[in-house]
Amino acid sequence: MDVTKVFGTNVFNDEVMRKWLPKDTYKALRQTIDNELHLPPEVADVVANAMKDWAIEKGATHYTHWFQPLTGSTAEKHDSFISPTAQGGVVMEFSGKQLVKGEPDASSFPSGGLRATFEARGYTAWDCTSPAFLKEDAAGDVTLCIPTAFCSYTSEALDKKTPLLRSMAAVSQQSLRVLRALGNKTVSKVNANIGAEQEYFLVDKKFFEQRLDLIVAGRTIFGAPAPKGQEMEDHYFGQIKDRVADFMKDLDKELWKLGIAATTKHNEVAPSQFEMAPIFTTANIAADHNQLVMETLQKIALRRDLVCLLHEKPYAGVNGSGKHTNWSLSTDEGANLLEPGSTPHANAQFLLFICALIASVDRHADILRRSAANSGNDHRLGGNEAPPAIISIFMGEELTEILETIAKGKKAKSKVSTTLKVGIDTMPHLPKDNADRNRTSPFAFTGNKFEFRMVPSSASISRPCIVLNAIVAEALDEIATRLEKAKNVNKETASIIKDTMREHGRIIFNGNNYSDEWEKEAEKRGLPNIDSTVEALKTFPEKKSVSMFQKYKILTKEEVRARYEIYLGQYSKQINIEANTALDMVRSLYIPAIVHYTSELAEVIQRLETINASAEVQRDLLLKVSTHLESAYSNTRKLGSERENALNVSDSLKRAEAFRDKVLVAITELRVDIDALENLIPRKLWPVPTYADLLFKL
Repeated sequence: MDVTKVFGTNVFNDEVMRKWLPKDTYKALRQTIDNELHLPPEVADVVANAMKDWAIEKGATHYTHWFQPLTGSTAEKHDSFISPTAQGGVVMEFSGKQLVKGEPDASSFPSGGLRATFEARGYTAWDCTSPAFLKEDAAGDVTLCIPTAFCSYTSEALDKKTPLLRSMAAVSQQSLRVLRALGNKTVSKVNANIGAEQEYFLVDKKFFEQRLDLIVAGRTIFGAPAPKGQEMEDHYFGQIKDRVADFMKDLDKELWKLGIAATTKHNEVAPSQFEMAPIFTTANIAADHNQLVMETLQKIALRRDLVCLLHEKPYAGVNGSGKHTNWSLSTDEGANLLEPGSTPHANAQFLLFICALIASVDRHADILRRSAANSGNDHRLGGNEAPPAIISIFMGEELTEILETIAKGKKAKSKVSTTLKVGIDTMPHLPKDNADRNRTSPFAFTGNKFEFRMVPSSASISRPCIVLNAIVAEALDEIATRLEKAKNVNKETASIIKDTMREHGRIIFNGNNYSDEWEKEAEKRGLPNIDSTVEALKTFPEKKSVSMFQKYKILTKEEVRARYEIYLGQYSKQINIEANTALDMVRSLYIPAIVHYTSELAEVIQRLETINASAEVQRDLLLKVSTHLESAYSNTRKLGSERENALNVSDSLKRAEAFRDKVLVAITELRVDIDALENLIPRKLWPVPTYADLLFKL
């Protein structure tokens, strides 16, 4: 396969636009994309017609406005290009109006109280900064997908794209102010860039279909540990099995056709866990691409009789899945503003932008933690390669030393680059980076970017990116204001570094984030330790959160409140689904299987007694099984009661707290008995595939 010929073939990208659009139209569209100008209607008409002709040539019959409502997934309503003629036939038409604006029913999407159920009208608006693309299904049908923003009839954002675009504008504006103050007069735009590593599990479809918990909850609510887990550390970067390699080959091809530069693929730490990663691109396109990555992972898996699991913790006792989100800022001239260079101590631009990150993350650690909060992540954070719930920044020894030295008013210097010496003469000299990697850090500087390792594997990267853009914009605003007022920019830069380290240096931690000592130290430093989604969501209504998003025109007060209500509701609904699933499985699968086994044991005991043979083993087994069965039955009733009580709580926050503190605890207590019984019941009588089946039979 010639990748260069496959890549981007299903994307209405710049090369395709040059080919299909008249020069004047192409120039006008490029101006809109590059300079964020209004697109004239007559230009939209020409673009729409060309886009339609290109899509039809590729086999498309329908188009859709592809958008990202606050459901956690994408949405699309397909319309055909056909338009009836007076002669009873049809022609294929697509106007600029149809391209630019759509009108899906908004009443069934989450609005958090912004819209009443009867207020159904909503609008989708074309986002020309993210290229249109073609989606092909297994039947060969092709659909033109147009990335769009989604808003209500009264203009409130009902999606993830709208605030993301607003946040990108905010961080660009404040970055430009800093650059102008430093003497750069040529840069006209600063882009937030993202590279999102995607972790996932694969499971054989035949086993998945026998696990109701995986089907409806995304994770195994029950399951005793397999005889082997990940303790041998043999799966990580191990040889990829042929079946998985075939899946990955298909995945790469589909992603490349969509213009997604997927480059990395490998086995992850847990059995049947894997990772893929693309090359960086602008945050908006990266967010769109990641949604397509998750959708394509699941689609290609099904074609291979596999199922892709994106839940953060599908299996207890082994690694969960995250989405390490690598964030950076770059100018439209190609300069990475987080690139330290060979002499970072003398790179004022780099040091100021680093200070903005340090100040923003320390000031808004709670909001950043909130951006990575969901019910699945609550099972993952704090162990098995996942970062803890305490936000801190890893800077590495050299950069930390430089910042601390400047803060003390002393002259800093950078270390001379060195090479690794491994004691083998035939090996080439390997340049050594200025810092090691810290895999326990939730927010780590990794050379020329920051890696936010806390992001959930199933979530959109828009939420953390919106927050990062917003909080950094605020910090850059303060820095720019100081520089603009300064008589001596160099002295003010040193003063900013000094103030940043004094006020916010507590957020830097280069050690082991998993240690008990760090938890105690973080408490002394006053760093928040937000250990659950519900606690994280409580920061939404706080004044500092609302005012920041308002100030930089990213979210209105009403839009912030709406997201608070939506995410609380989603949390409660997810735990309710898990409770329902647990009750269903226990009542319809586990208890009948266990009762059947106890009946068999009782019959064997009775027959042995008639011939005066020993039944000691059978009696012991029956006692153990019966004890756990009675406990499970009692805990089932308790779970049902706690679930009903939680559902009857009217306040959304108190309801979420009830699901966390009562229902989720009851599920966990019930699991103890069921998992114990799994180890007592003969395998042929156990009604569902075990962890050994799910994790090792690929």
